[in-house]
Amino acid sequence: MWWALLLAVCTGGLTEISHPREQGQLPAWVEPMREVHARFTGQPGTLALFGDSITVSLAFWAPLAYECRNLPPEMAHALAVVKEYMRPECWRDWRGPEFGNEGGTTVRWGKEHIHEWLKKLNPETAIIMWGTNDLNDLSEDEYRNSLKEVAQQCLQNGTVVILTTIPPRHGRVEKAARFAQIVREIANELRAPLIDYHAEILKRRPNDWDGASEAFRGYEIYEVPTLISGDGVHPSNPQKFMGDFSPEALRCSGYGLRNYLTVLAYAEVIEKVFRPPNEPKEW
Repeated sequence: MWWALLLAVCTGGLTEISHPREQGQLPAWVEPMREVHARFTGQPGTLALFGDSITVSLAFWAPLAYECRNLPPEMAHALAVVKEYMRPECWRDWRGPEFGNEGGTTVRWGKEHIHEWLKKLNPETAIIMWGTNDLNDLSEDEYRNSLKEVAQQCLQNGTVVILTTIPPRHGRVEKAARFAQIVREIANELRAPLIDYHAEILKRRPNDWDGASEAFRGYEIYEVPTLISGDGVHPSNPQKFMGDFSPEALRCSGYGLRNYLTVLAYAEVIEKVFRPPNEPKEW
């Protein structure tokens, strides 16, 4: 029962923050991000990935550069948009601490170094996700204030931000849900795009997302057929579903699901902020 309650809280928060709109109406973040992008002075098509081990891993983002199968129509379109627009080095070369992603880090590290990365990379877009390691030591207030500062520095630089909620974590379920809600609130306050990874995991596997549970005993850590791996922390990455984006794969591969959500979000930014179609004039 408490899983259902948690899912309702998360998705309810998402509905409130996402500002439901009429069909054809632009998301609330589009005009603010166009204003941010008007200040951009770097190279178009540059994408920075800021975060911890869930981001530095080449299981995230890089596989989309290669052959993918069973693509839903919306993903096939988004992937074509991204491959045509994004610079190729941003698939896998922009990895490591000098590019803003490193295992074991928290948003404290991000706050300390964000000015260096922005100066070095000057990215057009930044996908940001810290919080899983932060669950151990950071208070909600410190997490909120530090993450917001990182995002604001990006926006001031002219870098469009896409915030991502953290996945649920074994043994830290309630605090992870609160951290996810903080990310939603920051995205709403800054009027920035949001990838609600936490809510998507609970929507697809409300009762059995946790690969560290007894139900998945006997599997290797990343091979568990659910969305969080056997360590209870990282997304799963079963070899069976590598490059697969079928409905079954999106319920069984945590990294596959993150890649799916991220390419949809980035393509929407490209189409609506960087290369918007000619809009009808108002007479």
